Amino acid sequence: MPRTLPAPLPAFVLLAAVSCSTGLALLSAPAHAGSGKLLLTGGVSSIDGAAGGGLTPWAVTGSYATDGQWGGTAHATAVRTGNYRLATYGAALSWSDRFEVSLAKQDFDTQNNLAPLGLPSLHLKQDIVGLKLRLAGDAILDSDTWMPQLAVGLLHKRSNAGALGPTLYGPLGAKKNGTDVYLSATKLLLAQGLLVNGTLRGTKANQNGLLGFGGAQSDSMKWQPEISVAWLLSPSLAVGAEFRAKPDHLNQSVLGAGALKEDDWKDLFVAWAPSKQFSLTLAYVDLGRIAPAVQPKRQTGAYLSAQFAF
Repeated sequence: MPRTLPAPLPAFVLLAAVSCSTGLALLSAPAHAGSGKLLLTGGVSSIDGAAGGGLTPWAVTGSYATDGQWGGTAHATAVRTGNYRLATYGAALSWSDRFEVSLAKQDFDTQNNLAPLGLPSLHLKQDIVGLKLRLAGDAILDSDTWMPQLAVGLLHKRSNAGALGPTLYGPLGAKKNGTDVYLSATKLLLAQGLLVNGTLRGTKANQNGLLGFGGAQSDSMKWQPEISVAWLLSPSLAVGAEFRAKPDHLNQSVLGAGALKEDDWKDLFVAWAPSKQFSLTLAYVDLGRIAPAVQPKRQTGAYLSAQFAF
């Protein structure tokens, strides 16, 4: 398990570190990514930075690197719902389709929805460091068998709740830091043009960690299922859907039952990859209610993400 970071890393530091590492790796590696995997079979960048779907990690590693190759990705994502905005960006480095390290930065703009609490224009921020290791299977080579690709991963997160911090980390009992652990199985049925992924995530994160981890009434890790299905309409175009269950640690809190209830997340997406160097993902997302005590509307809207692969 990674050690707790001493302070939230600025976004430019995260991106610069990965960019430099990726550049050095690609210059020194005996083989570079680009010829092994099929388009879209490496997934896209999730909002947490790990390769997979938009909302959930898959067992694949980012980029098109295969055996003996280095690969890197960088992404920028924007989510707009009826009342909130989320921006996330980051980068990842993978080796030999076996190991992946990722970094991501999130900024959640609450607009004026928390103004009744004296918190207008509050931004909830988060830094994420991810590690993923492929355990067994190969999504492409095993596509004509029932063997899935299996991977284990972790996402270490550090939240920054700004002016909400004294309440969130005080009476509500949430922690600033937390680590998600997950096991993913990805099955590609190449002849049918179908990809199915199942992920089991152990987490204490509230709203993915933007509202800290755990709470005064519930502080145990909960195991949550996540499912993705993608249909490859052509070598460069895929459509699909995702579902991600949430732990709902703050449902019972000092603010009252249901005041911070957390709903499951869902999306319907279209992913387009005109080349192995670039992909674009557009989705309709349903994030349920976020802090329903102050904003009871379900948060549905648009998700747009661009990924560059090297």
